[in-house]
Amino acid sequence: MKFEILAPAGGMESLIAGVRSGANGVYLGVKAFNARRNAGNFDYDELKTAVDYCHKRGVKVYLTLNILISDDEWELAYDTVKKSLEAGVDAFIIQDIGAAKMIREHFPQARLHGSTQMSIMTPAGAKAAEEMGFSRIVLPREMSLDEIKEIRQSTNLELEMFVHGALCMCVSGQCYLSSVIGSRSGNRGLCAQPCRLPFTAKGDKTECALSLKDLSLIEHLGELDGIVSLKIEGRMKRPEYVSAAVTAVKNAIDGSYSNSDSYKLKSIFSRSGFTDGYFTSNLGADMFGTRQKEDVVSAKDVLKDISHNYDNENPLLPMDIQFTCLDSKPCQLTASALGKTVTVIGDIPEKAINKPMTEEALSSRLSKLGGTQFYANNIEVTLDDGLILPVSKINELRRKAVEEIEKQNEITVVAKPLSNPVPANKNAVLYATASFKSAEQIPDRHPFKNVFIPLDSSLEDFVDNRAGVVLPRGLFGVEDEIKKQLTKLKKAGVSKALCGNIGSYTLAKEMGFEVFGDFGLNIYNSESANMIDNPILSFELTLDQANKINAENTGVIVYGKMPLMLTRNCPIKNSIGCYECAKQGKLTDRKGYEFEVLCSKYPCVEMLNTHPIYMLDRLREVKTDFVHFYFSTETADEVSRIIDLYKKGGKPDFKYTRGLYQRGTF
Repeated sequence: MKFEILAPAGGMESLIAGVRSGANGVYLGVKAFNARRNAGNFDYDELKTAVDYCHKRGVKVYLTLNILISDDEWELAYDTVKKSLEAGVDAFIIQDIGAAKMIREHFPQARLHGSTQMSIMTPAGAKAAEEMGFSRIVLPREMSLDEIKEIRQSTNLELEMFVHGALCMCVSGQCYLSSVIGSRSGNRGLCAQPCRLPFTAKGDKTECALSLKDLSLIEHLGELDGIVSLKIEGRMKRPEYVSAAVTAVKNAIDGSYSNSDSYKLKSIFSRSGFTDGYFTSNLGADMFGTRQKEDVVSAKDVLKDISHNYDNENPLLPMDIQFTCLDSKPCQLTASALGKTVTVIGDIPEKAINKPMTEEALSSRLSKLGGTQFYANNIEVTLDDGLILPVSKINELRRKAVEEIEKQNEITVVAKPLSNPVPANKNAVLYATASFKSAEQIPDRHPFKNVFIPLDSSLEDFVDNRAGVVLPRGLFGVEDEIKKQLTKLKKAGVSKALCGNIGSYTLAKEMGFEVFGDFGLNIYNSESANMIDNPILSFELTLDQANKINAENTGVIVYGKMPLMLTRNCPIKNSIGCYECAKQGKLTDRKGYEFEVLCSKYPCVEMLNTHPIYMLDRLREVKTDFVHFYFSTETADEVSRIIDLYKKGGKPDFKYTRGLYQRGTF
């Protein structure tokens, strides 16, 4: 099976390590707009050097533009794309759907790869990506083999998946823990990884209930039918790690993966071993782990050995050579490699006085491609008898052929000038909407224009409350089930759907629902807001940024304990079990703050923030079209109390947060 081995490159040394170890592609970032802004990354001169180095070796380069982009960053984003195309990058890895739209409209030659941060986990999500112009999507790390097959059978998109490296506890693109705790947003490329710190469900202050072992699917590569690219996580890791991982994947593809490869992988970096739990559907305690002292110490034993993998150029690319040497005619060498064929002309051979050249001797001389990335594949020699040519002239021909093969084509970038969205009409009167965890929370009289309740609520609850449906964000393997439930709701008269995933949004819209974009879509700018109907904007925006979003019918969350994580592996179940939890699970961090964990009949659970966002006393500052209330664990009485505060515009008598509306993210 033919795979692309995709290596991480946080800097030039890691890039070289990956390429010399056998990577077919690398992914890297420039100084801005990438999900590893703390990596070394590349400036534009370094990017050009990196791309030239890779392309001379038949290696693709994918630029990570995989964060959310604000409205005041469009010019910089546009320039980044243009300069990166001029440098020769082969594709852009994108999270922000607005960024994808901007690139597609302004740079028609650019290829788009959907980042795992897009949370595409269903066939409908893949369809949405295809309609937005993506040619490839990166699958979530949390998918099982059957779920991967479901997407493979539903789309013509190229599929890329992580096969080795760190596992986030949260579904990528749905984590707000770092931004809410310390303003360092994972969706903006500066995650501080607070999940690796102690969180406990059982009172043990050393428990790290949100820390997973690293992923490794290297022994499962034979099962990945239909996957195009095998991705290795690690742009923050050292070059030796990159080399070890690429080598292990390459050997696994070749059928030569050994205990030595496994030992080096575990030694160079692990958290007490690896896990394949999501892929094999074996979730639970075995998936959790932390970095131990012995994990750190073990790296010393293999670093030097691994570094020799990329000391020198490795001949990884085949070159075919045809050499013609005829009496009284200039000799010529034709070389084919990297999809190109070149011919170079040499001197006229002389008559040999003593020992004429032989085909065998010429073949041996021409095959000496040492010190380059090429090895001689097929060599054909056509030689008249009795001729001689100096060895230096043969070497010169061979060297010129390699140089010609390595020459890069001129790049012409077609770029349409950047334009701004047409201003939207804003409603003069701010209205309110709300979502509830249960219909029992909804008071008989309320001020909400639209209310939404969960998909698994009873038909009576939908009808009695004239409610729309909240679709789950964690959709792994349940699209068909959701479609059936939506069909029943449609027949019962339910007409509105609140969707926090691009897959559920696409599905509900196709089924004729009036769709509302929830916070999980990460709508962070005017471009993306104009692509989604009735969007609730990202709560990672400042209020000033949200007010300036130039789109129709936008909203912001003004009350609610926001989910900081959406995770498929329940930390409470893993720690104390479902019986002890009794659906009242809480995690406590090292400072004593408690975070409620909400169960779901669907594949994921949510970890809520300790305190709710509260902006009801500052609604005069809100300039969107509507405000949204996100009710979760509140009782019916508490909901009524919040509604009273909303009507009065008063301050609450409980602890609250302004979230990121004031301080924003870095």
